[in-house]
Amino acid sequence: MKYSGIPSVALVIALNIGAAKADVESLDPIKITTHDWSGQIITTTIMGEVLKRAGYNIEYVQADYIAQFAGLKTGDLHVAMEIWETTGREAMDEAIETGNVVSLGESGMIAIEEWWFPSYMEDVCPGLPNWEALKDCAEAFSTAETAPLGRYLGGPVTWGGFDEERVEALELDFEVVHAGTDAALFAELESAYQRKAPIILWLYEPHWAPAKYDGKFIEFPPYSAACYQDATTGVNPSAAYDCGKPTGPIWKVAWAGLGQKWPGAAQAISNFHVSNAEMSAMISKVDLEGQAVDAVVGEWLSANEERWQGWLK
Repeated sequence: MKYSGIPSVALVIALNIGAAKADVESLDPIKITTHDWSGQIITTTIMGEVLKRAGYNIEYVQADYIAQFAGLKTGDLHVAMEIWETTGREAMDEAIETGNVVSLGESGMIAIEEWWFPSYMEDVCPGLPNWEALKDCAEAFSTAETAPLGRYLGGPVTWGGFDEERVEALELDFEVVHAGTDAALFAELESAYQRKAPIILWLYEPHWAPAKYDGKFIEFPPYSAACYQDATTGVNPSAAYDCGKPTGPIWKVAWAGLGQKWPGAAQAISNFHVSNAEMSAMISKVDLEGQAVDAVVGEWLSANEERWQGWLK
């Protein structure tokens, strides 16, 4: 057969992949952690797929949100794409202080995680969203299992958040009940909302829920680092955590050896940046429309090629 001088598509792809792999510093797998909520899996998959396109070998590893720092310190895990200022800052700071973990900067997303209630609960608990209203109407949030105590539905216990400590410090007549999974948390919200049943729960942004449901975050005493660390600070001079949760960036962190072994990947991860609005829209497609994470990520990559190509430079 006569050679036309035009390489086949398969050959072009193979040549391009070979060239990309020749440029990366190591073909050992970069182990990026995934957790149990859709947004984090989306964030991680975006970064992982960008690195794959650059020729890196990527391995996604399911890991506990806080316990993952043990693996990051030893180098058994390499990258965590979402450490929330609201719940992960203490663990992140401790890990960085060891010298075995480094921050790769902000992700572009700003975290809010706090107690949230649907607006119809204001009819039975006047004074909301001020936290002190909860002192007078805890029973309005009770269930058969917790009565007369109110029921606060927290996130999975692995998320942290100090909700039990907050209840005790603020002397609230609430029992903290943890949802088993992120999906279970929002399934219970949907069920309660449709029935206008009592509920107060952990809600967070970026996420689709604050846009879908009419409600408000509880206004606790403002967060300060001293509130968490010094019992004498705050409205209860005998207890720490007598304030709301912090808000702030969602951070990217890595094993300290990442930049030496895979400097190009470390730079690309540092350059990663998405907004709350972008992430909320992608979470909606996965959680509300039932689209696969890979499909949603693929659509985002196609629409933002120039942008993520810039992360690799």
